[in-house]
Amino acid sequence: MTTEVTTCRLCGADELAGVVDLGATPPCELFLTADRLAAPEPTYPLHLRVCTSCWLAQLPPLITPEETFTEYAYFSSYSTSWVEHARRFVEQAGPQPGDFVVEVASNDGYLLQHVVERGVRCLGIEPSANVGRAAREKGVPTLTGFLTPETGRQVRSGHGPADLVVANNVYAHVPDVVGFTEGLRALVADHGRVSIEVQHLLTLMELNQFDTIYHEHFQYYTVASAQRALASGGLHLVDVELLPTHGGSIRLWAQPEEAPVSQRVVDVLAREKAAGLHELSGYADFAARVARVRRDLLRFLIDAADAGETVVGYGAPGKGNTLLNYCGVRPDLLAYTVDRNPYKHGRFTPGSRIPVHPPERIAADRPDYVLVLPWNLREELVEQLSYVREWGGRLVFPIPSLEVVG
Repeated sequence: MTTEVTTCRLCGADELAGVVDLGATPPCELFLTADRLAAPEPTYPLHLRVCTSCWLAQLPPLITPEETFTEYAYFSSYSTSWVEHARRFVEQAGPQPGDFVVEVASNDGYLLQHVVERGVRCLGIEPSANVGRAAREKGVPTLTGFLTPETGRQVRSGHGPADLVVANNVYAHVPDVVGFTEGLRALVADHGRVSIEVQHLLTLMELNQFDTIYHEHFQYYTVASAQRALASGGLHLVDVELLPTHGGSIRLWAQPEEAPVSQRVVDVLAREKAAGLHELSGYADFAARVARVRRDLLRFLIDAADAGETVVGYGAPGKGNTLLNYCGVRPDLLAYTVDRNPYKHGRFTPGSRIPVHPPERIAADRPDYVLVLPWNLREELVEQLSYVREWGGRLVFPIPSLEVVG
């Protein structure tokens, strides 16, 4: 592990230590159309570093959010389990008629549709015009734009302060973490609450989830670094929940008013410290464990090809593109992948150039193995793909270590 001098986007320190270098890859959501296959494809270094002052793990902002999120390939509602997760959250949060709920990065209305059903006033703020249209078609009021302090003030001025602000799987996607946090503070009422869900760096490290490192994720949080990030914009962390989503996430509860932190915050901070994530030692062997995942996956795919067995993929998530490009997987080893999202059909994965088909292709071709790329949806997908067993096919999960299941 080497130490390189750059600047931390949270605290401004100029000492960042390298954690893992995944080479250079294209942006993970820029799927290629057939007429673009002969054109140059830009790639950018994918090198995760951690600040040795505030312990924020981060990537340099080599691409802008505008390049990724103005037209976006990810629609949340194609994951049945994620929509159910959102429904349970709304039930738990319990917004009442008379409240005002704002979701930042509201995608296709997967969460706010449940707020609308309760008769509660709400607004989504979504930068991607195409997914925002899908939300409005569901009856979810949606503003097209990125959250900045000015956007937050404008929404507050036009709609009033929000009793609840939700920001799921977006806190990692903003290079200006301080400005974004200030935007959250501008939205929320002085007595209100902010709920943020983001992948937990602790489980990313423990379970080798390196494929969730890609350019649209600018930072990776522990509770300790998230607490500092929230404070930078005038919010106080008061509680945390550990969630199974995305391989292991944290739900951070914050508010403008200062208050004692819960015992759950104390406990998770202690777990992070015990894992060494509040010092450099906890990051030392991650790169070696990542390299082992690559070797095991390539060995499996090469052996299958040599044996004349067919391997196809299931899903075309951003994390899958990090895995495929880091491992150097091409169509000779993975004939194609499938995805429920029609936006991706007929396109090709960035970098690896693997064709994407509708899910029905698997049953038609009856492959020997199906490599599951969105491994974080394992429980949902094992059930969806149970028909593969009808012809003796098997599922392959690459993370946290290679597992073949019948």
